[in-house]
Amino acid sequence: MTSTVSTSYTLIPNQKYRRSNRRSRRFCKILDIDSQSLSTLGDFKALPIEIFQMVLEHLSVKDISMLSMVSKTISSRLINYISTPSGNRRLLQKDFHNLELSGKRQGSCILEHYRALGLLLKRCTLLLPTKDRLKYIHNILSEVSCFKLNGCPNPLHCLGLQCYGVFLQTLTAGWDELECHRVFNFLCELSNLPRKMQTVVSSKPGHVVWQKMIEGPTDETSLKGLADAIKLLYDTEAKEWTADDVISLVDELSVVPREWLMENNARLLILSGNNICFTFMASKAVNGRAVELARLMVFLALVCEKDLYCMDWTVKMMQKVCQVFSTPGEKNNFLQSVENAFAHLVMDMLQSVMSGDRDEEDSSFLNLFHLVNAQANFHKEILYLTLRSTST
Repeated sequence: MTSTVSTSYTLIPNQKYRRSNRRSRRFCKILDIDSQSLSTLGDFKALPIEIFQMVLEHLSVKDISMLSMVSKTISSRLINYISTPSGNRRLLQKDFHNLELSGKRQGSCILEHYRALGLLLKRCTLLLPTKDRLKYIHNILSEVSCFKLNGCPNPLHCLGLQCYGVFLQTLTAGWDELECHRVFNFLCELSNLPRKMQTVVSSKPGHVVWQKMIEGPTDETSLKGLADAIKLLYDTEAKEWTADDVISLVDELSVVPREWLMENNARLLILSGNNICFTFMASKAVNGRAVELARLMVFLALVCEKDLYCMDWTVKMMQKVCQVFSTPGEKNNFLQSVENAFAHLVMDMLQSVMSGDRDEEDSSFLNLFHLVNAQANFHKEILYLTLRSTST
């Protein structure tokens, strides 16, 4: 009899075969990933990176920002482009000075540029943790000296920090409160802000020469710092101060310890901005102080004439104030008071000139000259406004 020997056993594959099989699978997987990343580039996959970056040179910042949302691969390529010297030079505009010489348009253009740049970096770094986003963005912006405290040689005529603020505002728009706190803490560590704030708060207070405000007209530089401080208190983020608080403060400032010249009061209101000026005047209109309001309106016109502001601003402000009055009679009474205030002030100044009581600068005659011009230009703007409304 022949016996059959059982040969049922498990064949063990060759070790060399197993290793080569795993390697080939890994290689195929890498090829798949590369092909997927290339496929997300669309038509750009046929271009070398250098050519891709040359294409970006011809796109606006807003267009590049839109492009960053196409895919993760495009976004990473844009991050690389921003870090290159050419991308850095193009995106980080550094001409923050002397913009007022070329008009307001150029200043607003550079602000819009940094607003668009904030949106671009916000989209490009969307998938990164907040800490990594901030580090990357800081490395990019650290090239700009005007973005640093004490980094600008001429900070009073520089838009650098304003552009930086617009950039940060766009970057953090929509972030939750915790992320915004991280941004604040990050900036505090970089700039040593708490120590600088402590130095400012513990230093001696500033001052305004009250005697100068009482005795004669002053210039813009004497009031600009005070006006800027008032604007900060009126800001929407200053929740501790209501509009009524700020208006009461402005009212008290100009009468304590003694009443300012009305011209200095008007100049402070103009420097404080449209919102504060209108709210202050509307408060007087509501409280039945039409005569005082009319006199203030005349001095607003005088300051506009002296400091070369547009007179149509004064007329438009008067229009807005007229809308506060509840009845036509109150409005007509106010307008009549404005004309009376012009007449009385002209007579007072004329009397001062005719009395022969002149100083070295002949300031009384100059004041009369400016007031007559202010009255003429004020009424000219009213005529223009009336003719435009009747023609339409």
